Amino acid sequence: MYPNKNYYRNSGGFQRRNPNRVSINGQIRALEMRVIDQHGKNLGVLQKEEALKLAEEAGLDLIEVSSSTNPPICKIADYGKHAYEVSKKKKEVKAKQVSSETKNIQISVEISDNDILIKAKRAAEWLKEGHRVKIDLQMRGRTKYLDEAFLRSRMDRILAIIPCEYKIAEPVKKIGNKFMTVLEKVR
Repeated sequence: MYPNKNYYRNSGGFQRRNPNRVSINGQIRALEMRVIDQHGKNLGVLQKEEALKLAEEAGLDLIEVSSSTNPPICKIADYGKHAYEVSKKKKEVKAKQVSSETKNIQISVEISDNDILIKAKRAAEWLKEGHRVKIDLQMRGRTKYLDEAFLRSRMDRILAIIPCEYKIAEPVKKIGNKFMTVLEKVR
């Protein structure tokens, strides 16, 4: 007995099925299926042999579109054209995705004004590119025991200098020996 439908038995035991693989014509295992013809019309639930016969008469393939439903959904279409359309849709979705990563800026309590300006400009560049910016105020040695209001004012100092619009995704909070905040681009 199979562990579930995502596995099949071979000579070495159970092997995982490829979820991206599409079953066509004789590879379809279901005995009954909901069939959609080449024009998009729903033909209803048909037996496998009947659906294969309709596909053969049209000179096209029977493609299993959704195997997770009961009964599975199959479409009568040209397999090459169907595979091209699926890959085209995947490329469109991938192109619309915005890849953003979290960039990190580390500052200390003793940082000079010029260094803060440079780091603020870099943060602005990253925000304009659509990345998130995490700002860490490191506290070493004696600076760990300074007044919390003073340390927050140091963090506010760099936030005031950043020359572009942003929103604070995570407010300033103390984690271990540092203060941390995360900024995002205003959309």
